[in-house]
Amino acid sequence: MTVDTSNMCSHLQRKLFEKDGIYHPLWLAIQDDAEVTATVRSRQLHIYRNGKKVLVLAGKAAPKVIRDDNLCKMLQQ
Repeated sequence: MTVDTSNMCSHLQRKLFEKDGIYHPLWLAIQDDAEVTATVRSRQLHIYRNGKKVLVLAGKAAPKVIRDDNLCKMLQQ
């Protein structure tokens, strides 16, 4: 999966793409799951499963859980 990072918050980029980032394991799980897509909107990463939004990740704000999903459970660990 490729995501346009030019409009993504720099804090979020570090959390997602750096190996020690808090969201990096989530990013790796997204890469391995064919049902999951992601888009950048308003500097945040919106994550969808089968076309339905499940999670919104922001750089400095807390993640916003939209639907109960395995990806959301990864954040709680």
